[in-house]
Amino acid sequence: MPAVGQTFAKFVERAGRRIPDPVIIFMAFYPAAFLLTVLMSGYTFETVGAGGDAVQHSIRGMHQAEHMRWVFDNALVANWLAFGNGVLGVILVVMLAVGIAEHSGLFGALIKRAGSHIPQKLLPLLLVLIGILSSIATDAGYLVLIPLAGLLYAGLGRNPLIGMAAAFAGVSAGFSANVVPGPVDAIIGLNAQIFAEAQGVPFANAAGVALKPVTMHYYFIVASTFVLALTGFWVTRRFVEPKLEGGDFVVPDDIKPGDFALTSEESRGLKATMLGTLVAMALIVGLALGPLATFTDEAGKEVSPWMNNIILLISLFFAVTGVFFGTAAGKFEKLWDIVEAMVKQMNTMGYILVLTFFTYNFLGLLAYSGLGTWITFLGAEFLQWLGLQKFPVLLLIGFVITTAVINIFIGGLTSKWMLLGPIFVPMLYFVNPAMTPDFVAAAFRVADSSTNIITPMMAYAGVILAFMRKFRPNMGFGDMLLIMLPYSIAFLLVWTVLLVVFFMFGIPLGF
Repeated sequence: MPAVGQTFAKFVERAGRRIPDPVIIFMAFYPAAFLLTVLMSGYTFETVGAGGDAVQHSIRGMHQAEHMRWVFDNALVANWLAFGNGVLGVILVVMLAVGIAEHSGLFGALIKRAGSHIPQKLLPLLLVLIGILSSIATDAGYLVLIPLAGLLYAGLGRNPLIGMAAAFAGVSAGFSANVVPGPVDAIIGLNAQIFAEAQGVPFANAAGVALKPVTMHYYFIVASTFVLALTGFWVTRRFVEPKLEGGDFVVPDDIKPGDFALTSEESRGLKATMLGTLVAMALIVGLALGPLATFTDEAGKEVSPWMNNIILLISLFFAVTGVFFGTAAGKFEKLWDIVEAMVKQMNTMGYILVLTFFTYNFLGLLAYSGLGTWITFLGAEFLQWLGLQKFPVLLLIGFVITTAVINIFIGGLTSKWMLLGPIFVPMLYFVNPAMTPDFVAAAFRVADSSTNIITPMMAYAGVILAFMRKFRPNMGFGDMLLIMLPYSIAFLLVWTVLLVVFFMFGIPLGF
């Protein structure tokens, strides 16, 4: 049986290495799209507008002087920095705030505190749950919780791989679930709005209510958090424990319980964080009731500035609590230390900047030239030819399966969303208006997270394997895959069913 896992792992690894990085893909897409506009210059086609009337479209040949000027005039600002009303800036601000909390040590300390107070009977359930909640700070989840879970099990005389598998399932397979909106919600939601509005798709739910990008999945991700925690608990007890409980393992001398125990500085920091939480909440409530309070504009429309800026208010919360923790724990002794924490976080954003430069310029070219509308039109026509417009649930499930398979070979949530979102968000809506942007984006989240734990393309796959090898030195990726496969299948099935329930019963995904 292990040979099957090793064979599949090697196949995925070879195939994944042959697929270029998404940045390279977009660098190739741009000249290809440009050339296609030249070949199709002046081509006209017809789509059905929102009111049922025919709408004429034509392809602009980007080689013409006025369109070439548009490329150069818009490349840096409109098509990149200001793309989608400055979505890149919002994401960077969120990461600054998360960076303060993460580099202060707050997230790691919270995980240690939670892990040290878990009763044995509930250990798998709470490890999966804490793993899901830790996804707001990916490094802390992968680098602190997973080895800590192994240590907790080793201290009980049980196979450490059981705890590490449960924690890994929560951190990675449950990556898009949480009870607090974070960077993932900003990246998916803000870009979903761009993808929809670029081709005239209303950014609204099935009831016609306008969506808030960051909270459009809030009810769904909260429900997902507890559903996946229970699912992970069941998988651990039903499949993982029976498989590993009697297996051999070693506890190396270089791993000591004290490595993952709270230090006195961290304990002091957590006490200060309670005060920081009160201060942060007071600031947020004061802003929501004061300058950002809901009001009625001149047109009689109710406007809620605090809701429109919810991601920035959440960022304020992370920044304030991070500062309180870091100061009390001795991590932030001067203001420059806070600046350095933000700089460290920005150092990890270089790839995002490069990716978005090529992605947003490519999307800008598609929208301006009319090529994006034509591609969406062709895809929608094909799906309608298959008769799938009559079965929106099949469209939803089909997109989940497609994304799940792609995720095995291409890592990175942001890069895949940039590849799939611009095509599928408008396409599926035009095939069936029930496929609103929030449901398409939710389907992507479900699929992207569920298969993270069974692909070597995931950024932390090698790190987790190295952690597990400390307890089983001869372990290969295929062995890890076979341990994690039940979680992946169960999460994908249960999470898809949950999404279909929301869809079939018209339950709002968020607000």
